[in-house]
Amino acid sequence: MPLTETSRRPAIVELRQYTTRPGRRDELIELFDREFVETQEAAGMRVLGQFRDLDDPDRFVWLRGFQDMATRHRALTAFYEGPVWAEHGPQANDTMADSDDVLLLRPLTDDGLSVSPSGRAPSGAPAPERFVCATVWSFAPGRPDGGALIRDGLLPVLRATGPAPFAALTTETAHNTFSRLPVRTGENVAAVITSYPDESTYRQHLADVLAHPLARGEILPGIEREQTGAPRTLRLAPTGRSLL
Repeated sequence: MPLTETSRRPAIVELRQYTTRPGRRDELIELFDREFVETQEAAGMRVLGQFRDLDDPDRFVWLRGFQDMATRHRALTAFYEGPVWAEHGPQANDTMADSDDVLLLRPLTDDGLSVSPSGRAPSGAPAPERFVCATVWSFAPGRPDGGALIRDGLLPVLRATGPAPFAALTTETAHNTFSRLPVRTGENVAAVITSYPDESTYRQHLADVLAHPLARGEILPGIEREQTGAPRTLRLAPTGRSLL
């Protein structure tokens, strides 16, 4: 069933990173924003954000949310076995070299995340000037300390020094019940996603966080000790219909 305005806090979020065939990203975005937004939402999911990766001209990044894992299974089944995907799915698949880089996530904090589809621009709208940053940290499986440091330490500093993150997420460990769409397994990640008016605002926010005494002296070194590698930062430009 479709999500309503009162059910807009997804408990399950997919962070999906697609590699398109060279030069075909805009073709996929045009098709996606025209055919796959309202139709996915009618099946019971929420399209949260669609982005061009500013560091890779052949990468399309997007987020979608679900109320829970059972809803996810029903919604994905309805959409991918439905008429819209039957008609337009082959064209979408033809633009892509890889679509399996997917993280299955859940909110890291109790307040979750919310968006309102009533704020979505119409199909064909120009891309906004906003800049979105998504940072993903990886930690050893079974170790919760890294995520706790981000939740209890880094997030308060981020809120105190700049725009509050749109989403703070961590790995959802439930089994992927829709095997037709693979997700990365054996992961233990935390992701923070923040929207800015422009990239210069992001850079100032980053500088303020790095200069914050608590972050510099305690929080960031603690996260660094827990992580299994350098965090990955995605520099993202929203498409015309992205809610972020």
